[in-house]
Amino acid sequence: MLWLIVFSVSSQFLVIAPLLPRMVEELRVPAASLSVLVSGYAFAVGVVAVVMGPVSDRVGRRRMLLAGTAVMAVALALHGLARGFPTLIAVRVLAGAGGGVLTGAAAAYVGDYFPYERRGWALGWVATGMAAGQILGVPAGALIADRAGFRIAFLVFGATMALACAAVWGWLPQPQVERSTDRASLAGGLRHYGALLARPGVRPAAAAYLCVFVGTALYTVYLPTWLEASRGITPAQVAVVFVAGGVATLLAGPRTGRLSDRVGRRVVVIFASLGVALLMALTPWVVTGVWSASAVFFLLMTLIAARSGALDALLTEIVPDTQRGSMMSLMMATGQIGFGAGGALTGAVYAAIGYEGNATLAAGAAIALAMIAWRLLPEPDSASDGEPSPASR
Repeated sequence: MLWLIVFSVSSQFLVIAPLLPRMVEELRVPAASLSVLVSGYAFAVGVVAVVMGPVSDRVGRRRMLLAGTAVMAVALALHGLARGFPTLIAVRVLAGAGGGVLTGAAAAYVGDYFPYERRGWALGWVATGMAAGQILGVPAGALIADRAGFRIAFLVFGATMALACAAVWGWLPQPQVERSTDRASLAGGLRHYGALLARPGVRPAAAAYLCVFVGTALYTVYLPTWLEASRGITPAQVAVVFVAGGVATLLAGPRTGRLSDRVGRRVVVIFASLGVALLMALTPWVVTGVWSASAVFFLLMTLIAARSGALDALLTEIVPDTQRGSMMSLMMATGQIGFGAGGALTGAVYAAIGYEGNATLAAGAAIALAMIAWRLLPEPDSASDGEPSPASR
């Protein structure tokens, strides 16, 4: 069920990049203006995730997943009615609100349900939902959009999200972990986050997530547009590139998750980030066609899968059960704000400098992440405060 949620969220999110050329044609707006769709969605995710994090700690992850899937399914269905650019922005923001409920709760659920020594493996398998989105969802969405319009792609993912909502309602259990007893109020939420930010490693973790998503936005948002405009790659070939990245994530997620369970999370995060930086920086110079683009994207997504699983597993154990939902929501919110900022920046950089500027800045963000992990992020010995969660026991 978590896999289906991740598949649906990631597909409707990642499909934006290959749909940009179709949106330019159908909406008749400049390509650089469409970056507001990315930033609007990301900022909505960030704001809602911050608000809902303490709620998740109080009411439990299952209720949050149920609410988030319902909101996202409705929002994606409304994309079919968006006939103008302002309306499309509005429904993307609503989808971002659903994503804000889901993003932190899904990762926190893994932290509640699985012991720390198996979370890298578990998160690696859940992440294959994103891989399936790249292999199946994004290429299918891009091809459907090329033939029937970009709105149809969002309707398809709305249907899969509705299926996920039904599955959560019918079968997903609530892990038996300690819940927060803080009152539902603005002051209580501020106290909750104040206590969270006072814990060692939380602020560096937020900086790490900011780097991840800023770099991702800078690299991916205009990658399909650049491939089509500068390398003569067709929409169908762009789909091949994303399939290659999805296969890499599918193969690497569980394996690198087990690797991080054995050798430590920080080691994997540091070396994977340095590899990501190198590949991002080289992309404008080594990609000449569909096969070189596919090879680079395959290697890049292998390293990103390794980095993401290790980083999430580490962050689920920095805090106790009563703060895990807030922790992951804060991280996701910070990351989405970073993605929004990167999305807003990437259009300007692409217009002024070209994709070479986007790739170079993205590589710089990956290097910054490696430095943060090396110098500032702690590696928990086992479980938070020395005690495993009830679910772990």
